[in-house]
Amino acid sequence: MNKVFVLDGDKKPLTPCHPARARELLKSKKAAVYRMRPFTIILKRVVENPVVNEKIECKIDPGSKTSGIVVTITSNKCDVVHAMNLKHHGSLIVKSLESRSNVRRSRRNRKTRYREPRFLNRKRSKGWLPPSILSVVNNIVSWVDKLKRIIPIHEIHVENVNFDTQKMQNPEISGVEYQHGTLKGIEAKQYLLEKHKRTCVYCGATNIPLQIEHVIPRCKGGSNRISNLVIACESCNQKKGSQNIEEFLKYKPELLKKIKNGLKTPLRDAATVNSMKDNLILKLESFGLPVFKWSAVITKYNRMIQSYSKDQWIDAACVGESGSSVNISGVTCLNVKSMGRGNRQVQLTDDCGFPRTHGSLKERYKPKKRKRIEEFSTGDLVRVTFKKGNRLIKHITTISIRSTGNFSFKYKGEVINKVYKRFKIVQYNNGYSYT
Repeated sequence: MNKVFVLDGDKKPLTPCHPARARELLKSKKAAVYRMRPFTIILKRVVENPVVNEKIECKIDPGSKTSGIVVTITSNKCDVVHAMNLKHHGSLIVKSLESRSNVRRSRRNRKTRYREPRFLNRKRSKGWLPPSILSVVNNIVSWVDKLKRIIPIHEIHVENVNFDTQKMQNPEISGVEYQHGTLKGIEAKQYLLEKHKRTCVYCGATNIPLQIEHVIPRCKGGSNRISNLVIACESCNQKKGSQNIEEFLKYKPELLKKIKNGLKTPLRDAATVNSMKDNLILKLESFGLPVFKWSAVITKYNRMIQSYSKDQWIDAACVGESGSSVNISGVTCLNVKSMGRGNRQVQLTDDCGFPRTHGSLKERYKPKKRKRIEEFSTGDLVRVTFKKGNRLIKHITTISIRSTGNFSFKYKGEVINKVYKRFKIVQYNNGYSYT
């Protein structure tokens, strides 16, 4: 069962309490709401020498797109008291960096076309990670730090995965074969032509010019790896365009299944986890708590002997030795999505790199205005009271601010605009959205 986090008057974390006990404390005004998500109360007195008899563990199952984080209390059995799935936004960071790179390259070509190329003398520091992968690490570390402030954690347990990416594609690989790539002694197009027998994979046409085609389009995160390439004729290539293969072949399920079976396992997620694991453990050790690393085999075994379904937070609960007898009954998972805190870009641009705002040339290059309007910012969790028909509705939601003072929010799928005076802050935006 989910329990409620408790702080004392000095904001020192105490053992979580039952929701019924939290309601009693709030009703008798012995405590107040400190935070809505995750729900935390703060006592109106200081607890001298608090005693924590149980062992409290924070367990992590890191992933490239979604990570599972749970807090367990071990007495007779390992009970999950808080569970969350943390969704990362590394793919959005990649798209933003590519967009910025294209705009800068375009501007350089327009303004400095005669500039000599500079030497490639820029170095990366030791342990450098790409921004998209670093954001995954920082998200996990940030949430462990947040939990450590509201619950007295004793130990941190992490699933330490080490993917053999070549064995994932070829289970029989061994020895010197690890040094031979897919295209050893052959060109990419020739390899694809031989693989697909010089036939268009979509329409089956032969004896016509064939082109290399991306199964997952480049504009949607597809790579140039051989596992993402097939051979297609010009008409099929143009017809597919930037569509996903599922959308393009939705009326040909058998052909879709055949093409997908012929592709190799995508390795982007495995490579991300391999890259970040050492950096993640190093940052977790900086908290001064014992950090234990566990194999993914143990996690899977613990989950299977208890007949639990596959989910990121359930995998996190099954990490480690205590995961062999973990109680998840009555636990509701908090879905947390990383949204970022906005950007530092002074001026938004169009596809050609020109200022997107209207007005005189002088007004265009002014820095954008403040991020807060009347103490509100986009993403804040607020309580709003408004009338709908003859009913007075009280609703807790997130808002999008406008410089006019009319803020918008969603209620049952409908977008509603209300003046800022009708809103009251419940929790300031911290870069994450919650469901």
